[in-house]
Amino acid sequence: MEHIAAVLLIIGCSDDMATCKELPAPTAVFETAVECETLLPGAMRRFTNDFPQLMAQCVKVDPGAEEDNAELVWNIKPDGTLFAAVEVPDVMVAEQSTGKQDRYVGPQGLADNTNLSQ
Repeated sequence: MEHIAAVLLIIGCSDDMATCKELPAPTAVFETAVECETLLPGAMRRFTNDFPQLMAQCVKVDPGAEEDNAELVWNIKPDGTLFAAVEVPDVMVAEQSTGKQDRYVGPQGLADNTNLSQ
C-alpha cells in the first residue's frame, strides 16, 4: 500500500474571488511533502491564462493514518487565504445543504460536499 504524505490542491478563482473551483493537478498525491512543493509552481503555471486568481497548497497527510473516509476539505476565507486540511469526520451525519458548495477529494476521488465555515 502506497503511503501518501501530501496532496496537491490547486484552486482557480475569478478576479473578484466570487467564484472558485478546484483544478486538476497533474499529480495529485505525493509520497513526500518536498516532492509536492517542488512540482507546485509548474502545476500552477498550467492555469495562469485561464484564471486571474490562482492558489495552491501542498496539504500534508499523516502517512500513518489509514482512514478510508478522510477527505481533503478546502475553503477560501474572507481575507482571501486558502484553508485546506485532510480531515476525518468524527461522525458521519446527513445534513441539509446550504446551497454553497466547495469540492473535496477523498481517497475515492472527487465529490461535491457542503461548504465548511472556518
